[in-house]
Amino acid sequence: MKTAKPQEYAKAVKAASPPSPVVKDCIWAFLVGGFICTVGQILVNLYQNLGLELPQARTAVSVSLILISATLTTLGWYDDLSKHAGAGMLVPITGFANSMVSPAMEFKSEGFITGLGSKLFTVSGPVLVFGVTSSVIYGLIIYLFHII
Repeated sequence: MKTAKPQEYAKAVKAASPPSPVVKDCIWAFLVGGFICTVGQILVNLYQNLGLELPQARTAVSVSLILISATLTTLGWYDDLSKHAGAGMLVPITGFANSMVSPAMEFKSEGFITGLGSKLFTVSGPVLVFGVTSSVIYGLIIYLFHII
């Protein structure tokens, strides 16, 4: 079996990969991300008008965006929307919610416990574990060395 030279391999990869419209993708991601932020601000104003203080309104917005994203994922619409929106839809909190719900929906046919329940934290589990662990270590360092 003949091994391809690095130059030949790079040439084959370039020929098989279509060029990415980077500028268009960046503009589209900016617009979609900005739209999500605008929706978030509209929700903050709505929740404040309903009587919530600013910190509680912000929490309610986070919960609302997570719920909307999880619902869109459950209905199978999130992936279709994110194909066009790109990073504008995947980077904010909506993308994190999608990363939690997607594996669970993929394995829901295996049952509530072994499918949905066990796959819910497949992607986000490590993020949560390392996030909590690093925050505990950070807190201990601050406490032990009286930094603050």
